Amino acid sequence: IKMLTSIKTLSRSTSISRCMSSYVKSEESFTEVLDWFKTHRATAVLRTPTSEACPKAMAAAIDGGFKICEFTLTTPDALVHMSDFVRNSAYDGNVKFGMGTVMNTKDCEAAVDAGAEFIISPIMIPEVITWCKENRVPCLPGCHTPTEAYNAYLLGAPIQKIFPGVAGNHMWMKAVSAALPMLRL
Repeated sequence: IKMLTSIKTLSRSTSISRCMSSYVKSEESFTEVLDWFKTHRATAVLRTPTSEACPKAMAAAIDGGFKICEFTLTTPDALVHMSDFVRNSAYDGNVKFGMGTVMNTKDCEAAVDAGAEFIISPIMIPEVITWCKENRVPCLPGCHTPTEAYNAYLLGAPIQKIFPGVAGNHMWMKAVSAALPMLRL
């Protein structure tokens, strides 16, 4: 309930500015985020049980050297916290922030309103991939099988996240990458 309240509050506060603009990102922004993933492959995934723990945990991840940071919608007030980090000039240009556990297009809109530069979902959701493709927001859908990864690629997901990570050990990744070289796992 607390997360929904945060989403509604943040969405209301940004809905006025969204009335006059679109969610579409520039091709340059899209490419920059993908290049950032290519360079800084490790991602800090933040999932805390309380809102209070969220900023401390993310600050620790960034202080530890992470350059890609994923807040998750399962964390209370994640949208508000991500917005605070995105607006912090200390991280400007040094860290890319995105939102995870995105399950529908309303979540996509709320995440982009909060400043997300990329979207991650734990499963392959065609409507999320399509929304991201149409708006040039990098999307990393969770895929468990080569078929899911290939279908995500066909829908327009530029990177396919193997989820859960324990399912895609290094030998699995090597075999799938060899058979399907167009995928970015």
